Amino acid sequence: MTPRSWLFVPADSEKKVLKALETDADAVIFDLEDSVVPDRKAAARKILKELPKRSNGPQWWVRVNPLGSEFHKDDLSLLRSAYVHGIVLPKAESGADVIQLAHRTGNVPIHAIVTETAASLFGLMTYLNPGSPLVAMSWGAEDLSAALGAASKYDADGGLSFTYKMARSLCLAGAVAAGVQPVDGVYADFRDADGLRAEAEAAAREGFTGKLAIHPAQVPIINAAFTPSAEDLKHAAEIVAAFEAHPNAGVLSVGGRMVDRPHLLQARRVLDRSR
Repeated sequence: MTPRSWLFVPADSEKKVLKALETDADAVIFDLEDSVVPDRKAAARKILKELPKRSNGPQWWVRVNPLGSEFHKDDLSLLRSAYVHGIVLPKAESGADVIQLAHRTGNVPIHAIVTETAASLFGLMTYLNPGSPLVAMSWGAEDLSAALGAASKYDADGGLSFTYKMARSLCLAGAVAAGVQPVDGVYADFRDADGLRAEAEAAAREGFTGKLAIHPAQVPIINAAFTPSAEDLKHAAEIVAAFEAHPNAGVLSVGGRMVDRPHLLQARRVLDRSR
């Protein structure tokens, strides 16, 4: 399953961890990095090691501390648990970082956060590696704005400034080029349901297939935004059926509109997402 919703939860709070596992999130990211202060990282690892396995529910992912961090090696000890589906690697700067982590962990799936440093913006095409365990790429504005020394990541009108829009677009294109899932970044105001819905729906239209969440209340909104509607599925199935009936056609009329091979590819992706 390709997760639609990726819910972050601080790993040093057993209460929050258990609450996250009760949500409808497709994937829960147990965070050992930014949301856990250094003095609590050992306690967070202990909580995760003692979590009882459940027969159903979301995938379990662990956001480890960055490569080179003094906490990174100890974080990887959690991978001895067969319940951990994969690793979220923060502050990745190139595909070489993914390969370095893979050498330490084997074939454990990796979700890289790829826009959190200044250097990372120049490495988005380096993730193309057929032998890599990379399965998803997401982007982040908070760490990037801090790395760049920005006073704000927003324009005067409240929208993202150009630099962060660029980082977002580069993540999307880089992920698609690498053949992995493009995951949109967090929407920080978890009380603003309408704002989240608009952003998630826009991301789905652009080509993202999932989104990071920082609060359980965001999960159902994200799931809905990245689940094709009945109308979308019907139209996609009609396009696929039309080209199957006319395999040599370049352009066909479906539902009164002209569609071509790029529409066929998009239709197949819609049907794949529904599964």
